[in-house]
Amino acid sequence: MSNTFSAFRHKSFLYYFIGMCISTTGSWMQNIAQPWLAYRLTDSALLLGLVSAMQFLPVLLFSLFAGVLVDRFPKKKLLIITQTASLVITGALAILVYSGNIQYWHLLVTSTLLGFVNTLDMPVRQSFLIELVGKEDLMNGIALNSAMFNLSRTIGPALAGIVMGNFGIAACFLINSISFAAVLVSLFFIKPLIVQKPVIRDVSIFKDISDGLKYIYHKKILFVTILIMAVVGTFAMNFNVLVPVFAVQVLHQSETGYGLLMSCMGIGSFFGAMLIAAISKSGPKKFIMFVIPIFAAISLTLTGFTSVYALTGIALGVTGFFFIMFASNANSTMQMNTESKYLGRVMSVYTLVFAGSTPLGNLYAGGITEKFGARIGVIACGGIILVLMIPIYIYLRRGKEKLSDDKA
Repeated sequence: MSNTFSAFRHKSFLYYFIGMCISTTGSWMQNIAQPWLAYRLTDSALLLGLVSAMQFLPVLLFSLFAGVLVDRFPKKKLLIITQTASLVITGALAILVYSGNIQYWHLLVTSTLLGFVNTLDMPVRQSFLIELVGKEDLMNGIALNSAMFNLSRTIGPALAGIVMGNFGIAACFLINSISFAAVLVSLFFIKPLIVQKPVIRDVSIFKDISDGLKYIYHKKILFVTILIMAVVGTFAMNFNVLVPVFAVQVLHQSETGYGLLMSCMGIGSFFGAMLIAAISKSGPKKFIMFVIPIFAAISLTLTGFTSVYALTGIALGVTGFFFIMFASNANSTMQMNTESKYLGRVMSVYTLVFAGSTPLGNLYAGGITEKFGARIGVIACGGIILVLMIPIYIYLRRGKEKLSDDKA
């Protein structure tokens, strides 16, 4: 099997990949339907941002605790719990929308509940990959997993736009609820290469968290990766707030046009992930770590200056391409430079800065968009990444980071 697809030689990864592909497609359909519904219910970019923020607020508050659980309990069992909970919560949301009784506060509650589930689910999924493919094929598995996620990001929004236009928003929530069953079925067939046994530690959870944070701080490549991801994750991950408002205010599009814009970003992200998969055998790259975030910020900023639908789609695609290149490389850097006993805690910190910072970014993007309009909101998100990368480069230039012994 070619290097681009080497992780598929592991059957457990293949089962996992198929189940997650179905599930993430459903999730992207909901990710399109939910902000559109929130904006239509409130006609407010700020309240739209609040719904998205509530889904990630638990990640911000409790990711570090989740990392301890991931290191103490079998990841496969934890995944069964999180996928079952997601099925139930999204099913309840579908019923509310179908009944016509949906209100704005319902979206806040269900978003928060899903946020608690994702707080555990994300670090579990991130650290589970090494048990499916081993260390040799880890970067390839991460890249293919990212490609799958972004293929779903391409298919899901396009399907959501069509489904919303023809069958209503409720159908998207129902499809998402059913899609979680695909992961539960795949987990039944998965046999991890390393079976993690429950670990009962004498130390407290807070001591475990402290040890994990100290480990990251003293492992300089991990610390620098976290710094850059904190900037990029906070301000480049606000498309669920920016794009629906940009589609309405600037491009004058309906549900279908909005869904296709998100698909354009998914297409670019997919090709970015496949490029990383193709070069995965040579390991993470410093160029991708330190330079590609600038490219992503520039393309995001330029998106705010577009007024033609096709150009906006292209600009979003380019932004997605650069962002996923960076994110996949950063994920691989974290896992390949981490001892197995710290993996859950390290990836919980990665999740914290990758997704847990989203409430701050969503409120930043929503607040600026509410006051100054969608165009300025997009430009402000790209521009602040460029500004905040400057002190990181100064920090690196002063020679405080010795990265030569690490794998990125």
